[in-house]
Amino acid sequence: MSTKLLIFAVTINAVLGQLLLRRALVSLGGRAALDTLPKFALDAIASPWMYASLAIQGLGYFLWMVLISREKLGVASASVGAGFYILMPFCAWVVYGETLSALQWFGISLLTVGVTCVSLGTR
Repeated sequence: MSTKLLIFAVTINAVLGQLLLRRALVSLGGRAALDTLPKFALDAIASPWMYASLAIQGLGYFLWMVLISREKLGVASASVGAGFYILMPFCAWVVYGETLSALQWFGISLLTVGVTCVSLGTR
């Protein structure tokens, strides 16, 4: 698998893992569920959404190990981060209806440009 494809796979995996984790937490009762931590923990153990999130994130951890064995850690982090910063809020908007202000999108754009510069700096 090429390094570029690995960067893409890790990015998509990270976004999907976070979307599934959010879905798991919503199904468990959201923020209010955390008020009773022992009950929350037991409910989380029985949640298929939690297992799906853990499985996806476990795969992502493996893909990340492969990626950083081929690429500098700083470059790999910046490359994955650039994609994650754009995809995560967009996917949260599509899947959960979450919105960001124009100023927040501007900030995300600045971050993305910055980490892209880091990832391109050595090439």
